[in-house]
Amino acid sequence: MTDRQLPAWADPSVSPASLDPQGLSRRGLLRGAGLFGAAFALGAAASPASASPASASPGRDDPRLAYVVGDHHVHSVYSHDAKYTFSQLAAAGAEYGLDWMVFTEHSNVGHAEFGARLEHREILKARAENPRQLIFQGLEWYIPAAEHCTVFTAPGPHEVDLLTRFESAYDGKLLGYTDGSTDGADTARNEAHAVKAIRWLAEQRRTGYVDDVLVLANHPMRLGIDSPHELRNWRDAAPEIMIGMEGAPGAQGAALPGWRGSASIRGEYENQPSAQSWPGYPADAYVTYGGFDWATATVGGLWDAMLAEGRLFSITTNSDAHRIVFDTWKNGDWPAGQNFDNTGRLPDPVNTDTPQPGSDFWPGQFSRTHVGVTRYGYRAVMAGLRAGRVWLDHGHLLDGLEVRLRRACDHGRGVTLGGRLRVRKGEKLTLDVTVTSTSRPNPQGILPELAHVDVIRGAVRGAAADRDSWRAPDTRVVATKDVGGRKGTYTLRIPLTAGDESFYVRLRGSDGNRHGAGYLGAAVDPHGPVPHEPGNGDPWADTWFYSNPVFVDVAGA
Repeated sequence: MTDRQLPAWADPSVSPASLDPQGLSRRGLLRGAGLFGAAFALGAAASPASASPASASPGRDDPRLAYVVGDHHVHSVYSHDAKYTFSQLAAAGAEYGLDWMVFTEHSNVGHAEFGARLEHREILKARAENPRQLIFQGLEWYIPAAEHCTVFTAPGPHEVDLLTRFESAYDGKLLGYTDGSTDGADTARNEAHAVKAIRWLAEQRRTGYVDDVLVLANHPMRLGIDSPHELRNWRDAAPEIMIGMEGAPGAQGAALPGWRGSASIRGEYENQPSAQSWPGYPADAYVTYGGFDWATATVGGLWDAMLAEGRLFSITTNSDAHRIVFDTWKNGDWPAGQNFDNTGRLPDPVNTDTPQPGSDFWPGQFSRTHVGVTRYGYRAVMAGLRAGRVWLDHGHLLDGLEVRLRRACDHGRGVTLGGRLRVRKGEKLTLDVTVTSTSRPNPQGILPELAHVDVIRGAVRGAAADRDSWRAPDTRVVATKDVGGRKGTYTLRIPLTAGDESFYVRLRGSDGNRHGAGYLGAAVDPHGPVPHEPGNGDPWADTWFYSNPVFVDVAGA
């Protein structure tokens, strides 16, 4: 892959006068990290796939980072249920400030036979014509026995071949390896095939057939068919490949008041438990909390139960763009004799004067995943995701977030998101949280204001004895910082003490508009996200940020 051009905000040859306030803010963050100019180098070969993440070297300072913004779950006319052309979506991503995007079309006979290669031609053209934007090709995999995953690769000669081979051999929908019916579903076989699929991807990376490949579970609680043991099995099959899940789904516009229906929930999470849902989930798990999946939003819940094993499992957010709220485009008509199965592509959409049904926002319009990198390129983004250097926000709540955990007596940089710090029992630590407030109105015309930052701490107890456990009983909010009215860039310094056992800390915060006692009670989470009334979930009025954890390994624990 040839070298990329830096994004405008990172390119010192671009005049500051040509940048908007957020671009200037991001440039300032880059300069503050000591990476502006030549230090923030180009090159697809940066951060090679074989490099170990920072978490593999506890005790060392992590590098300085710049955060690039992206979306790993986007659908175009190459998905049977979407609407927009590749060009429309790529242009929208650029408009809303995305540095990287992953096109993840649904598995389908037409996609495997025709669509993947047709889209690949468009992606190659886009990479050549707009080298400032990183465009990945991916797939939305129907997981055997479960829901969906994003699968995507680094650019290279075999990227589309790997995706279509994987789709044909391992897709649950194409194989009929789903548990969509209680009649005759071979659940054990289907679950085993999902694990085999992830191991196959790992082998393609190990042998060098592709430079890199990553997998993330999509909307895990939408149907409740991703059981805790399946999530653990996928992670354990190849933790360097299966790196995490959507902490917040797309379809965030589904419950705009008066728009889609009186039963609508953000994320299109209006599904009730079915015969296929894992029976151990409570009924309250099937809605979103502040727009976030119950598995992530519940302090002491499923995400924390996985982190409590002492192993990184990342979260992300994205648009899942299919049909944009209030948009006036509709699907075009099929020519005689054509359909998705024999073309792999929908007809181009047609503009109208009437808003069409939709639940989604454009890529980057509302949901953003921020990935910490030291260089700009495809493999650098993938390496940052694998290392867990990730935070996410809704509604453009923040311009920047930098997190460092260090010994109180140490004036080094410490470790950042996804990393590990090795300490002694009783050692004093400092958690530095540097926030850069939003510098311009978001796409809704609102200037967001962060109201509070919560520090969440959980004990690390090792591998779960019960692989279907979704509780982390020793995880709770341990500090809350009121930051309402603070502007610009500021640092919160939060003291921590290492106890008898290893632990992790993660961050969360919101605009303060809607919160209450968390799902497991006020003693665990005194002011967490809460569900909205069906049909009355304005996402712009309830925005949150979440960060990945930092782990602390206590010697002798």
